[in-house]
Amino acid sequence: MTFLSRILGFIRDQVFAIVFGAGALTDAFLVAFKIPNFLRRLFAEGAFAQSFVPVFSEYRETRSPDALRALASQVSGTLGWIVLILSILGSIFAEALITLFAPGFENGGERAVTATALLRITFPYLFFISLVAYCGSVLNTFQKFAVPAFTPVLLNICLITAALWGAQFFEIPVTALAWGVFAAGLSQLLFQLPSMYRLGLLQFPKWGWKDSGVQKILKLMLPAILGSSVSQINLLLDTIIASFLIAGSLSWLYFADRLVEFPLGVFGVAIGTVMLPRLSSSYAGKKIHDFDKTMSWGVRLAVLLALPAAVGLLLLAIPLISTLFGYGEFTASDTRMSAWALRAYALALPGMMLVKIFAPGFFARQNTRTPVRIGIIAMISNMGYNIVFVGAMMLASLPVAHTGLALATAVSANQNALMLYRQLKKDAIYRLNTKELSTIKRAALATTAMAVVIWLLNPAADSWLAMQAIERVTRLGGIIAASIVTYAAVLFLAGFRPGDYSV
Repeated sequence: MTFLSRILGFIRDQVFAIVFGAGALTDAFLVAFKIPNFLRRLFAEGAFAQSFVPVFSEYRETRSPDALRALASQVSGTLGWIVLILSILGSIFAEALITLFAPGFENGGERAVTATALLRITFPYLFFISLVAYCGSVLNTFQKFAVPAFTPVLLNICLITAALWGAQFFEIPVTALAWGVFAAGLSQLLFQLPSMYRLGLLQFPKWGWKDSGVQKILKLMLPAILGSSVSQINLLLDTIIASFLIAGSLSWLYFADRLVEFPLGVFGVAIGTVMLPRLSSSYAGKKIHDFDKTMSWGVRLAVLLALPAAVGLLLLAIPLISTLFGYGEFTASDTRMSAWALRAYALALPGMMLVKIFAPGFFARQNTRTPVRIGIIAMISNMGYNIVFVGAMMLASLPVAHTGLALATAVSANQNALMLYRQLKKDAIYRLNTKELSTIKRAALATTAMAVVIWLLNPAADSWLAMQAIERVTRLGGIIAASIVTYAAVLFLAGFRPGDYSV
């Protein structure tokens, strides 16, 4: 289901690139969409989910069904009121938020004015999608993964429809995308309610600030908010710095980031989503062997998938960007600029994916403080990397200064993953064993062979830019197919067997 959602996400981004290009108005929409998304990932999908699932799992294991339903009612009511107030305040103070998130947008200029208007439309998305995250967390706890994973498909459908059909009805065409975001939030919430009803957990929301379960979740959330905010604040810093760079920088980073988010979302997020309730139940039931086995399973899968994906993105940056986005308003120059960012972002993928695997090892034990401490160190480091890399490129008068932002993200993501692992090892919770080390060796060998095949089959960048769409798709598809066959064959010859990687 996640794979289907990401495929539609690609189609959505292709439509954005072709219809709107990588200019000032696209930058304005991306900022207006990024702000409620920033808060969503901070409060809902991030801190809330990481704090709610372990507590909800504990109630499910140790309390009565009535207590579980009462907790659901109190949590949904408390969360609902908080995000509703935030949504109202965000719409009222939209202009100030645009100044904060994109200070490089000239006051009264086209980008600033448009972004402010769009933000007032997109901000209510925070209310809807936070409740969607609540419903998804409940369903995941009951091992009902399909509906939450499919839900983002509705966002992509709404935005594709807005771009292809709705844009004609607005003086500023990107306004249609803002209304598409609003419609997507509402439709995603309505889509999950029947599944909640079938579980018997579609309870009337009640304000429950003083409820003991709610208080426990809130106490876990406070440090988790800081922990979850690390990557989001890094993205915010990227946005702020990029707003001072030449027009199009935000868009180039966005389209490159979308390609990295594909394997991260399909594999990293999906594996982490499945791991958290399983680890939480194992910890609550004192099943230490199951806990360790689940961690090992997640790490081995992440290594098998992250290494070839990162190398593929690095070596095929121009082919991927040109084939997926390089049409219509998205120029050859835009393709080259996005490709530079993609090469740097590709280096972040292993670290990003391992963070998704290691973090549940803390959250399942209701330890949100340790990831916070590590995350803050990574965040501060990222600030320094941003200044160093972007500053160096600007001093050298390189036209790809935005690439420094992506490179900083890569270094800090891998640093974050390494520090999380070292702490797990220090706490005697998890450490790499012979299975994981064997997987790393096999994946490295197979990835090297795959890289050689890509290098031999991949024509020069100018050739890709000169190709027609069908030729790009055919050539790229052939290279990817050959890469997959090579990777799988070398893995098999090195001793890999799928049955060895079951949880």
